[in-house]
Amino acid sequence: MFIQVLTLSIIFFLTLPFFFLSLIKSSRSKKPSTPNILPKRYPLIGSYFDIKSNQSNRLEWITRILKNCPSATYTLHHILGYRQIFTANPDNVQHILKTRFNNYPKGEFFINVFFDFLGNGIFNADGEAWKFERLVSSHEFNTRSLRKFVETVVDAELNDRLVPMLSGAVTGKTVLDLQDVLQRFAFDNICKIAFGYDPECLLPSLPQTEFADAFEDATHLSSERFRAPITLTWRIKRFFNVGSEMNLKIAISQVRDFAKKIVREKKQELATKSSLDSVDILSRFLNSGHSDENFTTDIVISFILAGRDTTSAALTWFFWLIHKHPEVEKEILKEIKEKPDMLVFEEVKDMAYIHASLCESMRLYPPVPTDSKRAVADDVLPDGTVVKKGSVVTYAPYAMGRMENIWGSDWEEFKPERWLQRDKAGNWSFVGRDPYTYPVFQAGPRICLGKEMAFLQMKRVVAGTLRRFKVVPAGEEGFQPVFVSYLTAKMKDGFPIKVEKRGKLD
Repeated sequence: MFIQVLTLSIIFFLTLPFFFLSLIKSSRSKKPSTPNILPKRYPLIGSYFDIKSNQSNRLEWITRILKNCPSATYTLHHILGYRQIFTANPDNVQHILKTRFNNYPKGEFFINVFFDFLGNGIFNADGEAWKFERLVSSHEFNTRSLRKFVETVVDAELNDRLVPMLSGAVTGKTVLDLQDVLQRFAFDNICKIAFGYDPECLLPSLPQTEFADAFEDATHLSSERFRAPITLTWRIKRFFNVGSEMNLKIAISQVRDFAKKIVREKKQELATKSSLDSVDILSRFLNSGHSDENFTTDIVISFILAGRDTTSAALTWFFWLIHKHPEVEKEILKEIKEKPDMLVFEEVKDMAYIHASLCESMRLYPPVPTDSKRAVADDVLPDGTVVKKGSVVTYAPYAMGRMENIWGSDWEEFKPERWLQRDKAGNWSFVGRDPYTYPVFQAGPRICLGKEMAFLQMKRVVAGTLRRFKVVPAGEEGFQPVFVSYLTAKMKDGFPIKVEKRGKLD
């Protein structure tokens, strides 16, 4: 607390003259007052006051700014000349993620913020280190055996844990936090897929587990570093090991110690076997000769981070939206009725309406609402925005999903049909959008490796759940959930639901 007060005091006294000068100029102006959407900028501190006052609703604030800029791009000025460019322009996104890919890496700032947690894992790496990890990971993700393993893991978690839990909620007439349930479901899945380890988070007692709790703390506190208006604050706290940085250090230590223990045990297991029985990602890396403990620990933690909150966030908002739109749920149930209870890969792949509904849900509520890069050299974006070396450039899928020039005047509507067309037989077929208009899974060389795995998991959960149950929000009439963003998005305060048993599908 003392450090924050000291930092803010220094800023206050440095900027006080400029602040009063601005007030004097404003009072002399004869123009009528009008709502000013764009932030005010001052010498030395840039738009610090607007940034600070909008910290709790930063995403909506940035979205309003971009919607009111002709090219959906805005340069936000921070303290001491530091600039951050936000864009919701598909041409700019393609330029950043593909055309000038080498000029827009993660950057030193992002890597430093998350290094304590992610190390040199694939989501925190640039340059040759990233290329090597991407090459190795691509090879493993493209195997049919891994896809089959993922199907087996997801089906087991669905049928042995999720469905019985929802059945218990029907019988006991209990209220569940669906967001918490789906996070536990996803965490069990990704740990089994990545490590071959079952944390058993989705047991009927909904137990607290040290690894899952530490992972949540490490994720949340690391993202708070990134969101801090003044980076010096968390760096000083880390130096003195106090406050949130002390808690972060403890959480990261628990996560990495546990992960390294699993890596060592897996090495011993593989050393005693002549052939590879397990097909989890860690076993695949170790069996292919990548046995460095830090390397394997970093990359597996990155995969857990990617698979833990993204699918659960997408599904949480999906179930909220289909409750609000019963006509969509009706179409989904029609599609489910046409498929057998035990789905094989091709049947899941052919669920076009569910696929479109998930895409539409993620358009409005993307699991990763913004993503940032840092310019290596001076550049000019396609819309004419000048990018100086060292500037952070952030593209915003959340804002892009709300752009009328991209999605039309009905952009506010939850409308899966915008992703579909009828074939000659009258059946739905999915029509995707280019990844620069819809960069929910990134785009270009860093496009998400687990995209197909994520859809496989989500579609199985949707079909398995809605075939048996109706999900009903348990909040008060008129309840409207709030979208909040850390490293990934969440529904503020969870999603309380009641579960009703569904009758025979008509």
